[in-house]
This record gives sequence, C-alpha cells and structure tokens, in this order.
Amino acid sequence: MAFWGKDSLERGLGDILGPDGLLREKADVACYGFDSSGFESEPRFVALPGSIQQVCKVAKLCNDLGVAITPRGAGSSTTGSAVPARGGVVLCFSRMNRILEIDPVELTARVEPGVVTGVLKEEVARHGLFYPPDPASLKFCTIGGNVATGAGGPMAVKYGVTRDYVRRLKIVLADGSLVETGAVTSKGVVGYDLARFLVGSEGTLAIVVEIVLSLIPMPEAVGTVCACFRDVGEAVDALTYLFLSGTLPRCAEFLDTATLTVVSDRLAFDVPRDTGALLLVEVDGDGPSVENQFIKVKDAFANAGALSKVQADTAEEREQLWRVRRGVSPALKGLGYEGKVSEDICVPRRAVKEMLFFLHETERLFPVKIFCFGHLGDGNIHVNLLFNSSELVEQELNRLIGRIMKKCVGLGGTISGEHGIGLSKMDHIGMELPPRVIGLERKIKRVFDPRGILNPYKIFRDFMD
Repeated sequence: MAFWGKDSLERGLGDILGPDGLLREKADVACYGFDSSGFESEPRFVALPGSIQQVCKVAKLCNDLGVAITPRGAGSSTTGSAVPARGGVVLCFSRMNRILEIDPVELTARVEPGVVTGVLKEEVARHGLFYPPDPASLKFCTIGGNVATGAGGPMAVKYGVTRDYVRRLKIVLADGSLVETGAVTSKGVVGYDLARFLVGSEGTLAIVVEIVLSLIPMPEAVGTVCACFRDVGEAVDALTYLFLSGTLPRCAEFLDTATLTVVSDRLAFDVPRDTGALLLVEVDGDGPSVENQFIKVKDAFANAGALSKVQADTAEEREQLWRVRRGVSPALKGLGYEGKVSEDICVPRRAVKEMLFFLHETERLFPVKIFCFGHLGDGNIHVNLLFNSSELVEQELNRLIGRIMKKCVGLGGTISGEHGIGLSKMDHIGMELPPRVIGLERKIKRVFDPRGILNPYKIFRDFMD
C-alpha cells in the first residue's frame, strides 16, 4: 500500500462529501474503530456518503492514493470485519438507508446497504411478504452488513441464509468503477454467479451499494413451542425424531444448561429442576399444516423424554420467548467476566451431540466458562467463551480456540456458519481450506483489488503473500 499525504486525502474527501459527509476529529471517528468483536483500530477519516456517485469517487481517490477503505454498516460484527485494521477511511452507509422498491409481483425488494434488517422485514410484511433471514441483531444490523458477512439466523434451517436471497448487486470496485452483477429475474445462469460469490466476502472484493433481494409470501400461520430436557443430548434426539417424521421446522433453537441458567428468570414459565437444555421449535404454513406439524413436534419431544413443554398461544407469548433467545448475548456480557469470545461453528446435524459433549469436556481443561446456544436445526452452535484475563492468558486462549476449531473441522464442520472470518479467525482458516484453495482465493482478491485497499488484513493476513 502506497504512502499518501494527509492533506491531499482530506481535501479530496471534503470536496466529494461536503462538510457534513466527512468526520475528521478524533472524538468523532473513535466510535468507528471497533465492532462487537473486541478488536479496535482507529480510522483516520470516516466518510458518510449519501449516493452511489460519492462512493465511486471516494473509492477512486483512495485507490489512487493507496489508502485503505473499510465498508461499515452498523458495526455489529463479532469477528472484527468492520474494524479498520489498517486505519485509512471507514466508509459508513448510515445515510444510504432507503428501501427503494418493493415489488409484490416479482417478489423482490431493492434496497440501499444501510437499511436495517428488521425495518425491511416489517415493511415487506405490510405487503403480505416475507424476508426470512433473521440474525439476532436484526433490530440494528444492516442489509449491507448481512450481505458482507453472509448472515443467517434461526430460520436458516428451512429458508436458508442471506446468500439465498440476493438476486442482484450494484458494486463499486476498488478503482471506483460501478458494476452490476446478478439478475433481477428469478432465474439467471449467464456467466459466473458473481453476485452470490460476493456475499460473505466481507468487503474485501468490492463495495456493495445496492441490493435486489428475493421475497416470499408471508406464511399464513406460525406455531411456537419450547421444551425442557435433561441434557443437550436429549434435545438433539428430539430434533432428530422431528426430521425423521418428515417435518422441517422453520426454527429449532437451543440453550444449554449454563446459558439457560443466565436467562431462566426471564421466562414466563417455571423450568423443571432437572433441566439441562431448552429447545425452541417453530413451524409455519397454512393453518391445518401447522396443526399437523405441531402434533409431530410434540411426539418428537415426548419420544426424547421432554420434562415439560410450553406452547405460545398468542403473538405476545411467542415474542416473549424470542426476546429471551435474542437476549442471550447481552445477558452473557452482563456476567462480569473480563473477556468474552463468541464463535459460530457449524457441524453436520449428526455430529451436533458429539460436538456439544466435546465442548463441555473442554471446559474442564481450561479456566473458562463455556456457554453454548444457537441454531440446532442446522448445526450452527454459538460457542461463547467467558474468562478473566488473569486466569487465561492469550496464548492459552488461542490454544483453546484452536482445539475447538480442529474438532469442528474434524467432524466435517466449518469454523464459521454465519459470522465470517474477519480478524478473529484468520489463524484458523488453514484448518478448513487447503493451500490450493487459499491460493485461488488470493488470486481472486488480486483481480478485484490489485492495490489491496479494500478492507485489508481481513480473512487472509496479507493477500500479497
């Protein structure tokens, strides 16, 4: 990356963005130097573009000067993907937050990257439509960030993840040129599928400035029920019985013993004393279909030895259960530990039980408390490591994380189901991707970003190696 003059960069950004579109002062830019991962690195400037044209001009300026650009949505990443690791310019899309079009015939929504995911879901629902991806941070995370990280959520077991809903992207390349890729039609196989390829690239290949998303009709009915089990093994068994019955739930979430203890006082029902795991299952469809699925869900719970089950009979009761589930991460942060690392490994469903038992055994080998919860339906386990830095030094923490990643990959899993690599998982990517694949991906990076200005030091430590 070339050296650049502060004055030329500041002057150029000011000319492009105007006085209200550029943050210069240390006090103003500081909050853009971190995300939910714990990593920090302060940018020199924060650009707040209001149009695609401004993004193009900022990219060209930074490319000409060899200045790093870090695209940013709401900064809710847990891997450091939104942290400006090489300083430079943070390109924040908070002003590009419009829903440009909702088409109930084509079943699409065209949006700017700064649109909040929950806002989009609410707006399309007014048209009788449904956008299924639902990360836990949906009330503040953005569609652009979801595209960048390949976000998922509880409904992925039935409906898939963000990648499955991206039809077309407008992107700005590193040199400032504007390109459209993908198709607005529901089918399209002309050339390489660059639109889907860019999903999950964490802003390292291009800057996403407009997105066309697929929608589906809103399900007629939803049924929600949760059950308590003696341990996570029984909860996994219940889900296995459910799949074998031919029922595909739209959500199947679980909390292990430790996690349940933290949030049990927020539940509107009593948890049996011997409970070691909670399973939250949701089904949808037309009215009769939901009733039939509910029968199979309750049979699966009974076959697995459920201690109790509670059905949400109203929308308010259903939302109360989901508030508890979405509030897990904030609740863990409030426990007072000095350190918290959140991993999002994903293993085949047949390996979930073994992985969970391995994690609980691992807890006995290190001075750490492990809380497991997440999307049991697709094998995506959120592993939260809480510790005090005086008891667990960085070297031991890295060894602990490496042990978990190695086991995950050994079971046929992936080291990230929906959060991406960012800064936090770069040391472990070689466990999953062979050198030949890593080499190919580095070459792709060079094609898109020859000077290495787009979100550098992410995914791979240095793509020029």
